[in-house]
Amino acid sequence: MNSRAAKLEAFGRLLDIMDTLRAECPWDKKQTLESLRHLTIEETYELADAIEEGDLNEIKKELGDLMLHMVFYSKIGSEKGAFDVADVLNSVCDKLIHRHPHIYSDVEATTEEEVKANWEAIKLKEKGTKSVLQGVPRGLPALVKAIRIGDKARGAGFDWDDPQDVWGKIREELAEFEEAQKTGNQDFIEGELGDVLFSLVNFARLSNLDPEMALERTNKKFIYRFTFMENAARKMGKSLVDMDLSEMEVLWNEAKDSPRH
Repeated sequence: MNSRAAKLEAFGRLLDIMDTLRAECPWDKKQTLESLRHLTIEETYELADAIEEGDLNEIKKELGDLMLHMVFYSKIGSEKGAFDVADVLNSVCDKLIHRHPHIYSDVEATTEEEVKANWEAIKLKEKGTKSVLQGVPRGLPALVKAIRIGDKARGAGFDWDDPQDVWGKIREELAEFEEAQKTGNQDFIEGELGDVLFSLVNFARLSNLDPEMALERTNKKFIYRFTFMENAARKMGKSLVDMDLSEMEVLWNEAKDSPRH
């Protein structure tokens, strides 16, 4: 592994390159905090994909892209006279020290739950907010937001003790969803579906399962099997639109039995 001096040298090199690009490259000169936002989100998802695939080389590359974005934002901040990269790094260092009093002070916290509870309590005082849920970004995708809401509520002590305790709630919500469907009221049905999904997310969270990852795995599995069906039909001189459901069911089962899945 590289020494600390080599790591600092590499970071300094990135800062120098950013200075040069910002001064000389037409595209880089044009960028703003707002124009970079959607690109940063895209890079974050690319990192998530690399992590899901377990590809360490791709993870390295995607982390580099995200680090570039952090340096880019800091460069723009320095041009505005608001902050520079040193301010950003010192700020996060100060926050980590302040929010880990069990490490840097005399507060006792021996379990993960105690650490989380301390973190949320300190965060509330820092921001002067009245609700722990104010710390959940509004722009998060709904599934990820549901996980974070559950985490925040748990930090305040409002949560089930065991994932098995959630099963009763899941059954209750499923029954209400079934009843809602009988009404034909789409708003009502949608609301009850949301309750079912939220209860399933809570079960996953308490079981140390990532519902986002689980759903993505199922998405990929479906894509593979559906593509298998399309290719199999093509070899038969057909397309799926030419086949009835029973014929497609045969191909679907073949896809399920294929080596990949």
